[in-house]
Amino acid sequence: MPSPMHADLVVHGTVLTVDENRPTAEALAVAEGRIVAVGTRDDVGPFIGPDTAVLELGDACVMPGFVEAHGHPLMEAIVLADRIVDIRPVTMRGPDDVLAAIRDEVAKRGSDGAYLNGWDPLLQQGLPEPTLAWLDAQASDTPLVIVHNSGHKAYFNTAAAEKAGITPDTPDPKGASYGRDADGNLDGTAVESGAVFSLIGGVIDASAYPAMLLAECARLNRAGLTTCSEMAFDPMFQPALDALHDHLTVRLRTYEMSTAQMATTAQPVNGDDVVKQVGIKIWVDGSPWIGNIDLTFPYLDTEATRLIGVVPGSCGCANYTREQLTEIVEAYFPLGWQMACHVQGDNGVDTILDVYSQALQAHPRDDHRLRLEHVGAITDEQLRRAHDMGVTCSIFVDQIHYWGDVLADGLFGEEHASRWMPVGSALAAGMRVSLHNDPPVTPEEPLRNIGVAVTRTAPSGRVLGPEQRITVEQAIRAQTIDAAWQLFSDNVIGSLEVGKYADLVVLSADPRTVPPEDIADIEVRETYLAGKRVYAKAG
Repeated sequence: MPSPMHADLVVHGTVLTVDENRPTAEALAVAEGRIVAVGTRDDVGPFIGPDTAVLELGDACVMPGFVEAHGHPLMEAIVLADRIVDIRPVTMRGPDDVLAAIRDEVAKRGSDGAYLNGWDPLLQQGLPEPTLAWLDAQASDTPLVIVHNSGHKAYFNTAAAEKAGITPDTPDPKGASYGRDADGNLDGTAVESGAVFSLIGGVIDASAYPAMLLAECARLNRAGLTTCSEMAFDPMFQPALDALHDHLTVRLRTYEMSTAQMATTAQPVNGDDVVKQVGIKIWVDGSPWIGNIDLTFPYLDTEATRLIGVVPGSCGCANYTREQLTEIVEAYFPLGWQMACHVQGDNGVDTILDVYSQALQAHPRDDHRLRLEHVGAITDEQLRRAHDMGVTCSIFVDQIHYWGDVLADGLFGEEHASRWMPVGSALAAGMRVSLHNDPPVTPEEPLRNIGVAVTRTAPSGRVLGPEQRITVEQAIRAQTIDAAWQLFSDNVIGSLEVGKYADLVVLSADPRTVPPEDIADIEVRETYLAGKRVYAKAG
């Protein structure tokens, strides 16, 4: 029998493989970017040669690099760059800090314009109502644009409207709108991406973008991520991705935006194991935090709902009609594309499931992996229907950690809040799901996702829907192999198996052995992409 090749890297210690056939191991070997052995120390020993690097984990553990199934790295690279000020609640919790940041940026930028991202009155309690008069008072001559933390709304002053060429006569993009007062004049609000993006387009110098994207990759690596989807891909980014391909430290899986006014000419499948377009992104509704998700039940009439402008008794709304969604799906699904649809409200879930059902009847496909994104208010019956159709969900469970109390006390009441992001019901229905952060809405924190899915703990400490809790092992799968499966990448990543890429994360502790409430505090010590270390914690 020939001797095995010498490995470039061998890891000794606790190995969480996420491989059903061998869930744990005590060693693995890597050669030329791929895993060549997994097993005992004796199994892997023959792969150690004179030039093999040997990593002894000690009390740490290694597992597959985390997979973000619903991210926005190409946009996050921009909004977390120096040109746009980060005022998200994770950065600035108090309203005084937010208002000071606005004043400072207006004074600093002058006619170039002040741009800020992360306004969230539900979490930054005490913020003023951002009326047009208030915005103009903050910046009379300087363009001022403040993007809501959800990304689904923005506030802009008169100078910003003039700079962007937006007038009362500017038509609303389909699925989006510019707010207007009773006289038809702009009121300083823009809702949904078609309107929001028009206010921030051109803010970034294109020549600076490559450095921004590499900085974004470094942020993802620090969180232990080795693969991330881009759920609002615009082809204008393709040249930058092509130029940076060999320097990226995160695998990217892109979903090109397609709305009633935007269409793609791309054909499946484009790219390789580093960058690949795998699907088309569509929308039914918007964000619970601005009142435009499509529900069968009403928002409460509370100070919180009045703060975000919800009319008492409102069940929210959809941004796209069934007919528009059918037209979009029919344009791409028959070509072989996977579809991923943003939907939060339960009424919206019924709409898109009807559209998917119609498409599947007309164009049957065995392995379509049609997706629903976020699914805050999805019901058990809808989850069972989705699973029976072969539809899978990517679930924004981290909303419980940040907005759990707001959901229960301010927006929908305890009953609906307890069912919000029902991961337990999804798994009970037999569905494979992923957990995601939707960055930059919340930071990339896959370990917190795992902890929240296991505990369902809101900021106050209350547990919302204990029956929706899942096990640590199930949560790990949702952040690794099942997320990779949703991205049509489980054949090359997501678990530590021979032949797959050696995309690894080294953690300071085994998530299965620490108290669930402490999982979020586990340190990411190292991250590897194809066996090469791309992050190491200082010290």
